[in-house]
Amino acid sequence: MPTLSSLSIYPLKSCAELPLTHATVEPLGLQHDRRWMAVRPDGSCMTGRELPGFVHLRAVPVPEGLHLSAPGMPELAVAVPPADAPRLDITVWSDTCSAAWAGEEADRWLSAYLREPARLVYVDARMRRPVDPKYAAPDDRVGFADGYPLLLISEASLTDLNTRLPQPVRMNRFRPNLVVSGCEPFAEDRWKRLRIGEVELVLVKPCARCVFINVDASTARPDPAQQPLRTLATYRNHGNKVLFGQNVIARHGGALRVGDPVEVLEEA
Repeated sequence: MPTLSSLSIYPLKSCAELPLTHATVEPLGLQHDRRWMAVRPDGSCMTGRELPGFVHLRAVPVPEGLHLSAPGMPELAVAVPPADAPRLDITVWSDTCSAAWAGEEADRWLSAYLREPARLVYVDARMRRPVDPKYAAPDDRVGFADGYPLLLISEASLTDLNTRLPQPVRMNRFRPNLVVSGCEPFAEDRWKRLRIGEVELVLVKPCARCVFINVDASTARPDPAQQPLRTLATYRNHGNKVLFGQNVIARHGGALRVGDPVEVLEEA
């Protein structure tokens, strides 16, 4: 039986990976995952696609909010915005909604690190961003992830890719929440429903990849040969989209722990 081999969150959109040994699955995905985001003054999201330095920004959830650190920057504690905090109209790709503003101190810190004006926003109880209704139930919601609450990839799929690359890459290039071992390469393409620990998951759509996967987390620089996206495009291109991993929605939340068995409930 396949097993859950790793769990990761990215508390601030596009920030460094934060590996976990256990996690709680909530309606918006793993607890604390992508609940914070940097936006430009016009409210548009800022990501590692155009600002690769994000991958060296470490964001760690703490009981009061978020702890930020980055090369050349003092550490900063950011409090969760209060219920009456000002709200900003923001956009995440084609979605527009409002989010809670985290305050001027966080804005100054982010702007200094990213070297352009930035504001920090938070997914509070009032924010409503629906998942694409073509692939989701009417009440499904997502935080600041690109489009879906969770992303799953198998170790075997990465191993297959690495046999084709000039230099192997690590799984953190692809920023999954859930990594599964003990299956064939791209077995996740066939899976429709899974049970892991207490959690029941629906795999709703392959993940279309962008240039962010070319950013090396160790150097915070894009690969000059445009790898691994260029190689993936030679054999994982469907309808002009390069697919790697599966977007996932939880149908029954609960606790997950590394080492949990992965039970395939339904395949395509």
